Amino acid sequence: MSLKAFPVPGSGSSFRCEFCRRVTRIKPQHGEREGALTLAPRSPPCLMVPASYPRLCGKKRALLMGVNYTGRSHQLEGCLNDVRAMRHLLCHKFGFPSDAILELTAGARCETEKEEPWMAPTRENLLRAMRWLVDGTSCGDSLVFHFSGHGTQKPDLNGDEVDGYNEALCPLDVEESGKILDDEINETIVRPLGPGVKLHAIADTCHSGTMLDLPYLCRQSRYRNLKHTKSYFSDRSKHMSRQTALRLISSVMGYWQWENHCNAGMAPKRPSGGLAISISSCRDDQKCDETTGEWGSMGIMTASFIKAVEDDPGTTYGRLLRSMRARISDEQGNRRLRGRLGSFVRRMIMPGSVQEPQLCSSEAFDIYQKPFLL
Repeated sequence: MSLKAFPVPGSGSSFRCEFCRRVTRIKPQHGEREGALTLAPRSPPCLMVPASYPRLCGKKRALLMGVNYTGRSHQLEGCLNDVRAMRHLLCHKFGFPSDAILELTAGARCETEKEEPWMAPTRENLLRAMRWLVDGTSCGDSLVFHFSGHGTQKPDLNGDEVDGYNEALCPLDVEESGKILDDEINETIVRPLGPGVKLHAIADTCHSGTMLDLPYLCRQSRYRNLKHTKSYFSDRSKHMSRQTALRLISSVMGYWQWENHCNAGMAPKRPSGGLAISISSCRDDQKCDETTGEWGSMGIMTASFIKAVEDDPGTTYGRLLRSMRARISDEQGNRRLRGRLGSFVRRMIMPGSVQEPQLCSSEAFDIYQKPFLL
């Protein structure tokens, strides 16, 4: 595949790649003759797309990646099944064409690693596939990015993380080639989204809460609204039954609201007019778990996500998030203590021990009114 670059209009020192549309700065090196130019050192390489990648003509496409790390000390069991289950959901529930879905998988029974090495989920292949996902998109396009495998954290060196840590995906060759930081993920699949383009990223990994570095994180407000609730009741309690008051207290104390997750002084990492939404397995400081589902061993987040979507057609983002959390809480809690005692302990003593799926977005919206659509 040949790659071409064209000058950027109005600039004599920048070129745009025909494939990835990335602008590359060029500059003369010290001591070289006039007109001799070399690439600026920080410009990322342009990744070539194999001929076997899907050639797209519709409005929907998806990238599904599953890594079992077979034969390694950190081997997982359910990541390939996660990919199979997600493909089935996208095709049968949301109308994604089967030939518009790209899979990068590695596991015990995965033959693509031998037949097509560029389809294995190595670091280079993952970044190439991520660029394929957003390349050439236009208004009305719907994109899905799903990763099932290991996730981790690294100390933040540029000061853009609220908690001081970058989140990262672990490709198949993580020991040899390194991790893929959230900064790279944002730059590759979030920033290029143009007006009218929608991306849903679903990350079933440990430490995945803010894996896309999106500016808004949806949190459940408990204590912040309690003061407001008391003042609300001070004027209305005489005209309200006890049952009505209890229902209102419950709804206010468990209300979801968006929190600005940008570090002070740092510009938000937004798309170029599009919308990016991430649904992740757990908080940044948590680890995630596997379970046994319809497809065999699976990530507990992927299993709960699929079940919540299938059981509630027309669900909203708010109902989806609540359903996923409830399913995971029930399953992980049942492994510890059963019955009423277990329920009481899970609510009162161990709230942080159960993984909590997270919702992030590039823009705030009403999660109780906005339908969940892929």
